[in-house]
Order: sequence, then structure tokens, then C-alpha cells
Amino acid sequence: MWIPDWLSHYKKEQLSGDMIAGVIVAVVLVPQAMAYGMLAGLPAETALYSSVLPLILYAVFGSSRTLAVGPVGLMSLMTGATLLELPVSEPKEIIAAAHTLALLTGLILLSMRLANLGSIINFLSHPVISGFVSASAIIITISQLKHLFGLDIPRGLPTYETIILLSKEISHLNIATSIIGLSSLFILYGFKQPLSRVLERASCGELSQQIISKAGPLVAVSISTLAVYYLNLSKQQQVAIIGHIPAGLPTLILPNIEPSLLKALLPNAIMIALIGYLESVSIAKSMASQKRQKINSNKELVGLGFANMASAISSGYPVAGGFGRSMVNFTSGANTPFASIISALLVAISLACLTPLFFFLPKAALAAIIIIAVIALIDTHTLKHAWAYDRADAMSMLVTFVTVLLVNVESGIFAGIIMSIGLYLHRSSQPHIAIVGQLGDSEHYRNIERYKVQTEPNILALRVDENLYFANTNYLEDTIMQLVADNKEIDHVVLICNSISFIDSSALESLDVILYHLQKADIQLHLAEVKGPVMDKLKTTAFIKKIGADNIFISTHQAIQHLKQ
Repeated sequence: MWIPDWLSHYKKEQLSGDMIAGVIVAVVLVPQAMAYGMLAGLPAETALYSSVLPLILYAVFGSSRTLAVGPVGLMSLMTGATLLELPVSEPKEIIAAAHTLALLTGLILLSMRLANLGSIINFLSHPVISGFVSASAIIITISQLKHLFGLDIPRGLPTYETIILLSKEISHLNIATSIIGLSSLFILYGFKQPLSRVLERASCGELSQQIISKAGPLVAVSISTLAVYYLNLSKQQQVAIIGHIPAGLPTLILPNIEPSLLKALLPNAIMIALIGYLESVSIAKSMASQKRQKINSNKELVGLGFANMASAISSGYPVAGGFGRSMVNFTSGANTPFASIISALLVAISLACLTPLFFFLPKAALAAIIIIAVIALIDTHTLKHAWAYDRADAMSMLVTFVTVLLVNVESGIFAGIIMSIGLYLHRSSQPHIAIVGQLGDSEHYRNIERYKVQTEPNILALRVDENLYFANTNYLEDTIMQLVADNKEIDHVVLICNSISFIDSSALESLDVILYHLQKADIQLHLAEVKGPVMDKLKTTAFIKKIGADNIFISTHQAIQHLKQ
């Protein structure tokens, strides 16, 4: 029987923290899950079903101790966009497709684990991730303004079209809905910022601060629901409400696996799996570093894979780790994934007993919850920092941001990946090559442009600060031949390899060409400080015989001293 590590080493003193965090997260999760379900264009119960079994499966198989899995904004946005593309209009068929999408997402994540693709997160730089998250947060916020003000605007429109329609329809807003929406925003903001400061100044206990400051969504939902119920706003003022939510726990189902549906969903399922994984691991690593814990990327694939498959068979839709809930879980004192299991049990109790209370819940309040949750993800700090430090990184963030905003999330991610790879190739195709000299009487050799060093007129010592591969071999060859052509006194070229960890076949061929041209010019090529793994590969080639074993040195100092003599 599989027993997770955290459970086998569980301690009694961890229980209180897990209990408190589990309760607080459940208070946040119930209204937030319903809000994200609305964002995905799915019934509230579908989102709540996604908040029970997936949490338990992730707690068993995941590696993070504090990541809170469930419906999240970005995944909900992408799920809604995917379902809109399908040639189906019946609500039952749309909901069934959401279950299938969760199944595909889980299978893709588990397949990535089998292929050991946990390191795929390294292919997206932080500015690119920040760019697509920030743009997605803006898209989500704009998409919820129609619910906040009670406007009739179709789903699935490009962001700029939504903005145009909002500006045209804003004069026809529903006053009662707008009051509820704006009041909910005020309440949520008040609990998030001013109230926290007031409680801190009042020397309120840390536990009390956590419980009270995180109760904003519950308070907003309760007040708005009571207002709609007692003032009969749904009928008299046409305030949109959640309506009937079936009572009871989710039933286990077998998702629709028709080949035509799988084929239609697969491309978007791949993107949803990647984005969900990237978002979850980024959040998990951020929290783990603060507690000196480790995150296993491959284990995260397993945990998230099983969580999504659990969501599929329990009538849910794709899930991932949520930033807001995870931070609530973390700051509330969660010690182990048992906190998530407690949250799941409380959501299950809500489904079994409390669903009639949600009937008059206004959609405007849920829209306010979404807006407050995602607006914190808009990251201007990274752009400012990247712009000041590296304009290329800042441009990759801007390209991702603009593409997500104007086209869609998938295109933005592809643009970000292309930009990241393109920047890497550009930088590594023109590696830093330094001419070095001896620093005083020491055995250290430094860049002649940065230090006062001694050089020998007939010796050119070059340090290449990059691996050698097909993209930069011509640059290296041109640089060496140009330096030799500009200095007729040079008899020896020492190539310092302490920063080179890999030489591919194209680079090896280029070294052959460099050696040939230098020998024709009566100049000898030497290598210094070649790393063991690189030398092991070079020994299997004819290049070593051509250059001569006597012309390969352990250190730069040894090479220079030998050549001086």
C-alpha cells in the first residue's frame, strides 16, 4: 500500500496547524471554486466537485507540503475557451467535454512523468512566465466586468472586442447588480488590506488575524446572498444568481472517450497540462524555499496527473495549484498535505448539506472574488527590474504579455518559448571571448580590458566563456583568425577551456579548421584547462593526434610558462 512520506513521519504537533489551515482554505475555496466555475462557463457544482477528490489525490502523490490544488483562474479561463471551440451547444455535452478534458490533462501529465520531462519548466524564463500570468490576470478581470455590472456580453470574444462592448454597454448597467458587485469588491479589499493592518495594530493574536483576514470571501458571499434573498433582487431587479446546485457528493463516472472528442480536445489539453504544471511548480517552489523544503518536479507531474484524473472521474474539470489558496494555506500554518485533505472534507460537507444556501448567491459577488484573486498576479515589478537589468528579457516579457492579451494564452506561451530559446541562441552564438594576461606574479590570468596584466607579444591567450556548438563555431573561428591577422608577432594561440563543458561535432570540426589554418600560418594551437568529460570525448577523436598531446596543458599558467621557455 502506498503511504506518502509526510504521513509516515507525521507528528502530533503538526495537527493544529493543519486543522486551522484546512478550515481557512475551505472557507476561501468554496466561494472561489464556484467563481472559477463561472469563469469556465460551467455550473457551480462542477467546480465544487473539482475541489474534493483531486485535493486528496494530490496530497497522497504530490511533493509540495503546502500547495493547494483545485480550480484556478488561468486553467478555468483556458477550459472555458476550449469548450467554446467545440461544435456542441447542449449544456450536458459541454459539461461532459470538461470531464474528458480533465482526463486528457491528467494522462498528459503522467505521460510527461514517464518521459522524465519534469525539467520542462526550465524552458520558460521567469519574465516570460510573469508576462503570460499578468496578461491572463487582466483578461480574467475584464471578462468578469460584465458579471460585476450585470451587462449582457457574449463569452469567448477577444479581449479588445470585450473592452469595446463594455464601453458601449456600460450605460445599460444593472444598478442593483453593480451595487452588489462594487460592495463585494470593497469588502474583499477591506479584509485583504486595511483590516489586516488594523488587527496588527490592535495586537490581535496571529491565529485570529489569519482567520478574520481570510474570511473576506465568506463575508461578501453571505451579505450579498442575504441582500438578494430578503430584497427579492433576482426577480425585481433581475440580479443574476447561481440558482439550484444539486445536493450530494460527486458520483464517480467514466468520462466520454469518443475518438472525435479526444482529437478535438488534445491540442488544448496539452497546453492546459503544461500551463497548470508550470503554474503549480512555480508556486510550490516559491513556498518550499521559504521553509527550506524541496520540490520534486517529476513527483509533481504524478501528483497533478492523478489529481486531474480524479477530477475527471468525479465530474470535475482540469485543476492545478492556485496561488491565492496556496498562500492562504501557507500563511495559515499548514505543515503537511493533511491540511488539503481537511479542506476537501469540508467542501464535501458543504456539497452534502449546504448547497441550498447558495441558491441566491449573486454572480456579481463571485466576479468580485475572481477580480480580487487575480489582480494580485499582475506583476509590474519584474518588468521594471528586467528593463533596468536586461532589455532583452524585458522584451520577451512584453512580447508574451501583448500576445496573450491580443491573441490568446496558447499563442502567448508559444511566443514566450520562442523568445526564450531565440535569446539563448543569440547570446550563445556570440560568446564572450577574452584575451587574458598574467596578473602580477600570480598564476591567475584575467581579461586585459579589466586588469593590468602582463602579456607575451608572441602568445595569444583566449578564454571562451561558453560551450562550443554549431551556433557559435563560426564566431569563434572568425574571432581567432581576425586576431591573428591583426598581430603578425603571434606564434602561439592558447585556447583556455575552463568555461567549456560541451563541444559538439560541428564545433569539433571547426576546431579542426582553426588548427589547419593556424598551422598553415606557422602558428601552433594549444588547449588549457580542458574539463575531464570534454577531454574524455576528445580522446576518442583524431583531433588529439593532430594538435598533439604535448600541446594540451593542465593550467593556463603552465601553458604560458612552457611557451615562454
